[in-house]
Amino acid sequence: MRKIEIGILGMGTVGSGVWDLFRKNRDLIWNKSGIDLKIAKVADKDPKRKGVLGIPDDIFTEDPIEVLEHPDIDIVVELIGGTTVARELIIRAAEKHKHIVTANKALLARHGPEVFKIVVENEVEIGFEASVGGGIPIIKTIREALVGNRVKKIIGILNGTSNFILTKMTREGIDFNQALEVAQRLGFAEADPYLDISGGDARHKITILSSFAFNTMIDHDSVYMEGVDGIDIKDIGYAEEFGFVTKLLAVAHLTDHGILVKVHPTLVSRENPLAAVLWEDNAVMVESDFLGTSMYYGKGAGAKPTASAVVADVVDISERILGKSEYNSKRYTFFRDLPQLEFETNRTRYYFRFNVLDRPGILSKIAGVLGQNNISIASVIQKEKEEELKYVPLIMMTHDAVEADVKRAIAKIDSFPEVEKSSKIIRVLTD
Repeated sequence: MRKIEIGILGMGTVGSGVWDLFRKNRDLIWNKSGIDLKIAKVADKDPKRKGVLGIPDDIFTEDPIEVLEHPDIDIVVELIGGTTVARELIIRAAEKHKHIVTANKALLARHGPEVFKIVVENEVEIGFEASVGGGIPIIKTIREALVGNRVKKIIGILNGTSNFILTKMTREGIDFNQALEVAQRLGFAEADPYLDISGGDARHKITILSSFAFNTMIDHDSVYMEGVDGIDIKDIGYAEEFGFVTKLLAVAHLTDHGILVKVHPTLVSRENPLAAVLWEDNAVMVESDFLGTSMYYGKGAGAKPTASAVVADVVDISERILGKSEYNSKRYTFFRDLPQLEFETNRTRYYFRFNVLDRPGILSKIAGVLGQNNISIASVIQKEKEEELKYVPLIMMTHDAVEADVKRAIAKIDSFPEVEKSSKIIRVLTD
């Protein structure tokens, strides 16, 4: 059996992990798969990485085009990241009939239709397991293990940084900024953490995952996004009194009218398995018609888990190359055009925190506005006034309500002179 030769673009965190895995486990891969993998060329703009990683001179280059032009390379592994240079290199690789493996979630979420179109036109394979869930094989599960199922809903904890921060706040009672500082110090958050804490990273991932789960192209920019940077330690504590844990969830739900895709902080019952997903771990819960509810759990980021997913894609594509199987374009095409629902149609339970003046009648006044907007109260907690505070917290849990009704009601309540502005809203997972 001939060798499969690989070129790697980018030797940062993930690229170095892939190099390390091949260096340590190449014989293991051969013994398990019968495929002899060889790294023929490695490109990185920083020449110092050659010495740090022990990459031989004859396979290292600073020019990524050398990888694309290499006549013996079968698979190009793109680990540069971003949506500009990486996009151009992936397109050129496909045009040169090189198969592709990538961990680039931003590129696929924003330019997926273009990339998959070019891949199909040139009849090359593309693996992207590492773009969602790190080492969790969720793409493969959706496309292969659940091929005979109609997926109804996906609920995921898809960003390890946010999950670490929320776990830290919950376990230790510290505020958001303190938890973020710890995450940065330990390397779980970047120096610029915006993409993680804003929900942007999770939005990239749920866009890719839901596109393949529902076989329709999801518009990334139409996915509702709300991050964890607005979560107050007080709300985490109050939610616990109701029996809930705070998580950043990415959700895609197929309804009779279309697909609703969203990312936002959510209260999850302590009885739900997602509540037990702690620190930097990820988890994806999938509801489908024949299997029912299944859950996939593991490390969602980092050099080793992501490298594991990259190499799995390399082996999978290598088997197709060597098996000379007929090209199957359906792996990369979307056969449905389902409408993407606006977030205002979202229906769920809600947690409200109003800061109110401790005056008679304010509870009934707020309840009246909620009732006028079809929002039914399930339970209420009113805290004692703390001496130094002018306002007291009034916390409510509702039954199912519609987002548009909630926003209208909150705008009215926040206009009351007895209410401190910007009342807090957190959605509640009803499953």
